[in-house]
Amino acid sequence: MNFTLNILGTASALPTSDRYSSAHVLDVHGRLFLIDCGEGTQMQMRRMGISFLKVDTICLSHIHGDHIFGIFGLLSTMGMLGRTSVLNVYAPAAFRPVLDFFMKTFGEGMRFEVDMHELSCRVPEVIAGTRTVELLAFPLQHRVETYGFMVREKEPAFNVKKDCIDKYGLTLAEIGTLKRGEDVVRYSEEGGVSEVITVPEAAYKPFVPRSYAYCSDTVPFPELSVWVKGADLLYHEATYPAEMKEMAVRNWHSTTEDAARCALEAGAGKLVIGHYSSRYTDLTRFLDQARAVFPETVLARELDSIEIPLKKAESC
Repeated sequence: MNFTLNILGTASALPTSDRYSSAHVLDVHGRLFLIDCGEGTQMQMRRMGISFLKVDTICLSHIHGDHIFGIFGLLSTMGMLGRTSVLNVYAPAAFRPVLDFFMKTFGEGMRFEVDMHELSCRVPEVIAGTRTVELLAFPLQHRVETYGFMVREKEPAFNVKKDCIDKYGLTLAEIGTLKRGEDVVRYSEEGGVSEVITVPEAAYKPFVPRSYAYCSDTVPFPELSVWVKGADLLYHEATYPAEMKEMAVRNWHSTTEDAARCALEAGAGKLVIGHYSSRYTDLTRFLDQARAVFPETVLARELDSIEIPLKKAESC
């Protein structure tokens, strides 16, 4: 069960010769989430061999150009490739007139529906889900209405230990009880409890759920580390190095140390920093400053893939 982040773009406002605008594709169990869609997104997807038609969900954090300018080209390409399945788009309400303009001007002949879901929440909220995965949105603090996202696996059903099936002579109903995480209680003919088979004794979780959190343009604020608590992989913008703190605040952005402190307070597994200001070509100081606070930090790089490995629970 793969859980892979594919990094398409790492630039902030201005793309550079070797940095594209913000875009990530998260592959969870074969389902593709495109998170932000800066200029050049579809070209980067081509380079990484990511199918346009397999993307079923697009999450747009806000409507600044470096996060959405790639959407027109991508939607057009999907149409020319004959897409017919619904495309779900989660974005602030301000994106709707942009989408309406595209559909009215360029959407003729497109055979697929774009179902836009307007984001509006003050705390983390589940906005979509399947049997195994759920998508959450939460507000960030930027110059315009902005949201972060978390994609996480749902808690799996318990697996029943094979040797316990024979050991206790478990019935199908009792196996179902254990899989739901409930103890099996057996009764004597007199009506009293004759045996209790506990979940820890006879069952186990097959894996520990994984999660990815995406925090794009934002100034730091106390609630954020709580909202992304425990994320296995946390992406947090770090537009500026630490010494540019005043500029970061003035422009509603974060520094390397801001991102690292968020990861530290959240107890994240790994931090990925990106959204670099175009004034910096050497990112060594970005990495050094973040790692001084949170050692498990890596730089976002174009065309990199980061796998969140499956964490299996122990069985008997």
